[in-house]
Amino acid sequence: MPFQFKVIVFIVVSVGLAWLSRSCLRDLRSHGFYRFFAFESILALILLNIDYWFHEPFAPHQIVSWLLLTVSLFLVIHGFHLLRRVGKPDSKRTDPLLIDIEKTTALVTVGAYRYIRHPLYSSLLFVAWGVFFKQPSLASVCLAVITTFCLTITAKMEEAENVRFFGAAYRSYMKRTRMFIPFLF
Repeated sequence: MPFQFKVIVFIVVSVGLAWLSRSCLRDLRSHGFYRFFAFESILALILLNIDYWFHEPFAPHQIVSWLLLTVSLFLVIHGFHLLRRVGKPDSKRTDPLLIDIEKTTALVTVGAYRYIRHPLYSSLLFVAWGVFFKQPSLASVCLAVITTFCLTITAKMEEAENVRFFGAAYRSYMKRTRMFIPFLF
């Protein structure tokens, strides 16, 4: 893919992400502020490595990449399903910085949420590192580390929001789960 086209795609998608995140980008205390930059770094990582997506498909780094991307796909589908079914999102939850799926009224502690607090952010983490392994390079590792950093801040900010809404129940939940990877991180 020509470099100029990648730049145009980056700009167009970034404008769209900025528009969708416009209310969050005005508030440094919103988890959406930091999530925007995680999305931006993932976008840059994808555009950087898109030419290598199917290059040497059976190379070890490609196999690792596809495994991480598969885990990511499972987590995003599973996580959204549980948020809708168990989290009981309700538009009566008044925080204007939350998107509809985030307006849960019940704490989700089943499925992947039994082990990790942020399956959807974990999914993004696996996407970033999966795309990194498409063509490992210094630029790719820098973008994957930036994504990891932004997602960690995003999760911490969201946890503060959840403690305010769910109180002691969320604090207790935090003590028995990990942030992104079961039993590790």
